[in-house]
Amino acid sequence: MPFCDVGEYTSDVDGAGIDMKTGLEEGCSVQLHYQLFGHGTTKVLLIPGVSATYEAWGPQLLALCGTVESNEEEETKRRSRRRDFMPHSSSGTGVQVCAFDNRGVGRSSAPKRKKSYTTLTMAKDALALMDHLGWNNTHVVGHSMGGMIACKLGAIAPERVVSLALISTTGGGYECLPKIDKTMISIAWRFLRAKTPEERAHVDLDTHYTKEYLDTLVDEEYRRAILYREYVKNLSSTGLQPKHGLDGQFNACWYHHVKSHEIDRIRSAGISVAVIHGRGDIVAQIQHAQKLANKLHPVASMTELTGGHMVTHQNAHEVNKVLLELIRSERVHVHTPYYCNSKVLHDVHSLEIWQKHHGTSITNKDGDSGFVGFVAAGVEGIDGFFPDWFSLLHVFPTLYWPLSWAKYYFSLQRTHYLFICTHR
Repeated sequence: MPFCDVGEYTSDVDGAGIDMKTGLEEGCSVQLHYQLFGHGTTKVLLIPGVSATYEAWGPQLLALCGTVESNEEEETKRRSRRRDFMPHSSSGTGVQVCAFDNRGVGRSSAPKRKKSYTTLTMAKDALALMDHLGWNNTHVVGHSMGGMIACKLGAIAPERVVSLALISTTGGGYECLPKIDKTMISIAWRFLRAKTPEERAHVDLDTHYTKEYLDTLVDEEYRRAILYREYVKNLSSTGLQPKHGLDGQFNACWYHHVKSHEIDRIRSAGISVAVIHGRGDIVAQIQHAQKLANKLHPVASMTELTGGHMVTHQNAHEVNKVLLELIRSERVHVHTPYYCNSKVLHDVHSLEIWQKHHGTSITNKDGDSGFVGFVAAGVEGIDGFFPDWFSLLHVFPTLYWPLSWAKYYFSLQRTHYLFICTHR
């Protein structure tokens, strides 16, 4: 059974001084359980969501590499038959997929401290796994919390990411809160009381799929019954997630925030982004995914489907079509100024335009000066001050809206002056 010890990979990321050991408990390393599927030069990394293991990617594995049988299982069968031949891909798709269990779930390590779980730390886990596999760059697909991790991975190592697929994902913090109604309260209560795989399976089905989908007939049997057996089997094989692992992953989602300069790094790198979301998702509300797609414009596209949170299963055909198109595409060439930590680095032509239009100059030695520099610095200051607690402002509604509009205003100002500098 393959594992990656993330503590063995301590190199800096893009010179940013990021320690790969961050998030390890004292005297304890974190090992990630992973499986490889298929063979090929195109590499795809699949990052699951809260409580999910690598087995949740079944429909995507079939589409991307033509099999749900891991290379390890394939090799075991070869040895049992005592046949000596070179490994090959039964699908011939030229795609190799790595699916793994995040820390805190499945067969991966589950640190007990909550602060060992952040989306940044888990993005470093994914990067360590890529180093372990010898993958220089890859297409990254994340579902729910996995999409948040994928965003962080694209921000800390954009040169290692070819494309991002963010499925059923939001911006974290208060955006993780589901729509509060009678149904959701009932589901939450049942989730907290579930002690067996059977009880948990019933709750997961109501959380992950729309009622219409579960109530459809497949070969004279309701889809709910078919999925129930599948969920119980998967939960029984790996065991229920430990409470500290679940709490840690929830903690990672709650404190997740993608800063403006991180969004800028993803856009500037030209990483193609596909945001995929179900209109019937009661866990991650679709308006938050739409907002995320707008932030990532123009490198992001938005695909809205009819399903619930697990659109990867309920709308597998449509999701897989988007993923296949994404991994076949190249990086997007974005004709905008290059961003670095939210400071706009204009080229000589843009500087000349600005000086001619405003009768002033902009210097880039230690950052911008002039009004554009003031706006950029203001936005950076706001984004740099709020992220750790901005998602908690819903607790203080009288502060939330004024601060939100202030942040929005500065963003508009920056966009306006970028447009002048690049298009006038």
